Amino acid sequence: MIKRTVLKQRSQLLQQLRAFFYARSVIEVDTPMLSVAGVPDPHLHALNTRVQVAGKQKPERYYLHTSPEYPMKRLLCQGSGDIFYLGKVFRQDAISSRHQVEFVMLEWYRLGFSMFDLMAEVTHLLQQVLSTKRGGELSVEQLSYQQVFAKYAGIHHVFSASAAQYRACLAQYNIPEIVGVDPEDKALWEQLVLTEVIEPQLGVEGEKIAITFVYHYPASQAALAKISPENPEVAERFEVFVNGLELANGYHELADVSDYRARFETSLQERKQLGYASIPLDDHLLFTLEQQPLPDCSGVALGVDRLFALQQGFDNIDQGISFGLGES
Repeated sequence: MIKRTVLKQRSQLLQQLRAFFYARSVIEVDTPMLSVAGVPDPHLHALNTRVQVAGKQKPERYYLHTSPEYPMKRLLCQGSGDIFYLGKVFRQDAISSRHQVEFVMLEWYRLGFSMFDLMAEVTHLLQQVLSTKRGGELSVEQLSYQQVFAKYAGIHHVFSASAAQYRACLAQYNIPEIVGVDPEDKALWEQLVLTEVIEPQLGVEGEKIAITFVYHYPASQAALAKISPENPEVAERFEVFVNGLELANGYHELADVSDYRARFETSLQERKQLGYASIPLDDHLLFTLEQQPLPDCSGVALGVDRLFALQQGFDNIDQGISFGLGES
């Protein structure tokens, strides 16, 4: 059972987050949790339910949102200006010390911000939330995807490295051998080096926690981020890590509807290859983007339950939430 003192501290965090954006004239918005469309990204798995809609003979399938991204982008196209969302989202994944199926997300969009502008704002927010509880400001590290592989895994040419080099790195760090995996699947071995070798070392400085930004992910991992105009091999995407924990994921956002359609179709093909069910695309978003492209902006989504656990020094996000899935 969660203690009253923890409830109060969590309430203070939510108040602090809202105050951060109110002070910057960023508008809080409320978006639907249910949608007839889902997210085609094969790495995100949405929950769904049946809803009896008035005038319909049979219940229709609706998806619980994995993030408020699509309706927020519709609002941006319609002239909302800078906006943020603070509330529940749902993702079907294994429950662990860092994930619940139902969790709280903070997502915001800033017009005219570059990826690096948004990284700076994320830094200000994290310093405000974490520094007083952690005895002063946290050190901040910013590394490109290539630099982080060189520094933390000893792989200096990530885009040209072979599957064998990644496997050798895993062996060097005593990562247990994975059986039944294609030894030449470079993308898979690269991902394993990232998650098993590199990420646990990020956001750590000696005995203290720190903030590490990893930016310019490969174009193949762009999701809905723009491709860098200076280097077509990389996307204008970043992730934030504190104490080995992924905390936030941000983009310099795509604007044109044709780019969205192309990325969505690629994701649907990946889902098919992986044997996942097809997902209906968000026609409302695509129609809005056709009428008015997304204004130049950058956006980021941050896990609030993880942030609260880091602030309080909890080992498990369950220590900072009122009820986990098994208690609801």
